[in-house]
Amino acid sequence: MDQEQRAANLAELVTATSDTGFPCRVSLEDAAQGEAVMLLHHVSNDVARPFRMAHAIYVRQEAKRSVPWTDRVPPMLDRRSIGLRAFDGEGMMRKAMLAAPGEGDGVIRALFADDSIAYIHAHNAAYGCFLAAVERHHD
Repeated sequence: MDQEQRAANLAELVTATSDTGFPCRVSLEDAAQGEAVMLLHHVSNDVARPFRMAHAIYVRQEAKRSVPWTDRVPPMLDRRSIGLRAFDGEGMMRKAMLAAPGEGDGVIRALFADDSIAYIHAHNAAYGCFLAAVERHHD
């Protein structure tokens, strides 16, 4: 995007200033220091309910879509403190929990133990950026 397109899309081109802190929503990898990333406004819970949510996300300039992570947590989520927001099928938040580094898998499984939970959103605990959607695995 050129500067005009970025402005119209509430986006800014920034440079990662460290190897952590710039989590790419597309690749589910942290951008490396010096790497160009797009900071975008993103609607993460696009529902016509009170819990419609939007926040900033990062996308690495050369990002390739991550392969699905089935029954395991991507390292990008596992090494940071995350807020996990659990929603029912109507987009209403029913539960929320925090997970310290290394605790994400257990907290996600605990939230999915409630059959009313359809999906979970992972957010950076400190800044609130949307990191990833976690969907219930169906065989």
